[in-house]
Amino acid sequence: MTSTGRRRSGLLIPLFSCPSTASWGIGEIADLAPTTAWLARAGQRALQLLPLNEMADGQQSPYSATSALALDPLFLRMADVPEFAAAGGEAALSGDDRRLLTEVRRAPRIDYAGVRQLKRTSLAMAFDRFYDGEWVPDGRRAYAFREFLLEQALWIDNYALFRALQDQAPGTPWTLWPSALRDREPAALDQARRDLAKRILYYAYVQWLADGQWRLAHAQARANGVALFGDLPFMVAGDSADVWANQASFRLDVSVGAPPDAFSATGQDWGMPLYLWDEIAKSGFSWLRKRAWRHADLYDGYRVDHLVGFYRTYGRPKDGTSPFFTPAEERDQLALGERVLGILCESGAEIVAEDLGTVPDFVRESLTRLGIPGFRVFRWERLWEQPDQPFRDPADYPALSLATSGTHDTEPLAVWWASTSPDDRRQIETLPTMVRITNGGPLGELPFNPFVRDSLLEALFASGSNLLMLPVQDVFGWEDRINEPATVTAENWTFRLPWPSDRLGEAPEAEERCARLRAWCATHDRL
Repeated sequence: MTSTGRRRSGLLIPLFSCPSTASWGIGEIADLAPTTAWLARAGQRALQLLPLNEMADGQQSPYSATSALALDPLFLRMADVPEFAAAGGEAALSGDDRRLLTEVRRAPRIDYAGVRQLKRTSLAMAFDRFYDGEWVPDGRRAYAFREFLLEQALWIDNYALFRALQDQAPGTPWTLWPSALRDREPAALDQARRDLAKRILYYAYVQWLADGQWRLAHAQARANGVALFGDLPFMVAGDSADVWANQASFRLDVSVGAPPDAFSATGQDWGMPLYLWDEIAKSGFSWLRKRAWRHADLYDGYRVDHLVGFYRTYGRPKDGTSPFFTPAEERDQLALGERVLGILCESGAEIVAEDLGTVPDFVRESLTRLGIPGFRVFRWERLWEQPDQPFRDPADYPALSLATSGTHDTEPLAVWWASTSPDDRRQIETLPTMVRITNGGPLGELPFNPFVRDSLLEALFASGSNLLMLPVQDVFGWEDRINEPATVTAENWTFRLPWPSDRLGEAPEAEERCARLRAWCATHDRL
């Protein structure tokens, strides 16, 4: 399914960034309800999330997942797990764990290690109660769990087995497992399923809990009139259930990345295995179809990360030889990209394509033919072929596009404006849309302030793009980053809203923004 063509706006807010007063130091699935309720009052019709796939131990980037299909237990609301509540809830935690819970709740940023430790302990407690009280006697909840296993059989069997096998050799990648398990010999897998049956059941149980909480939160978001947009990462980690289960589809001696672009003068190396597109095609793109089905099952729509990679994948051989694109020829690149996007569209979800960076013209022409909106990032929307490379007026953005002030990888609007040249600011000041919004008043000579912020934001509301998606930092004018590409720091992916999501209505700044967003939606036909 491609863009619906309705004029709408929404915000990009990572789920981890919007904990409520009940959360354990990180935004949780149940926090979607108060967040989307606030968005609805603000006239917003979409919430763009970052990937919610289960991350590997020690990771905090949602783009480095141990599974492209499983939800991360980090986002579970433990108080809503019946077995945890029956076991005594937070009061049943040890003294050390209760102290840790207090610490992660008070922390200004997300303590991933602390949150994960608490949820693992609590989920183990809940599962033991479920196993003895429901699974063994074949109770009512056991029946519902079995139904889930049947519905999700396309992916959950391999996932749960992989996670149980990981527990047998913590920290050891699957490529170093005993050869029979590494190579997925049927007899070895059958034996592992028998030996690890209870642990396999545990991992499936956790996904069942996450699925139930997600279905409820999604229904509440829809009741609020807000669509949930997910994010389909281009790649998955090499040490993942997906690569282990689909080894013929990946080349492990080559790392995927990006050529030099606006983010990095030397390009990027993501350390993830390369797709073997010929082998994937032989399988009928079966794993990609599972991903498309799973995302359509979870979300109303989703952003396709690093869209150009599905047309031509940039590989860096680990032996140091020259990087290359696969497929190598433009004709084959076009055929591959359109085949992949066709599969994603068949899932029924609304698709938007992140077409930023070094993207050849034929890719954007292909998106237009397919009716899939690409991104129009204000700071990069310029007439590059003209002298002085003037900014493109937002009114000229095509209807089939997603307008935005930035992404989770860019510096916020406030930081960008402070570093923008005087010439660029003067160009922006004279854009016809900006002149209408400011009544011809000065803009370029001003430091970043509420007037500058709101003038830039309203220009995007007035843009020709049918879909507008703004990072929450830019709406408020904050300088906090979500991520700085090509870096690994303790600050990346740890941003939290300054107020609990269930108290947004009590924060004067949030209420002022709520009213302003709704007014812009009314003025520019986005309600």
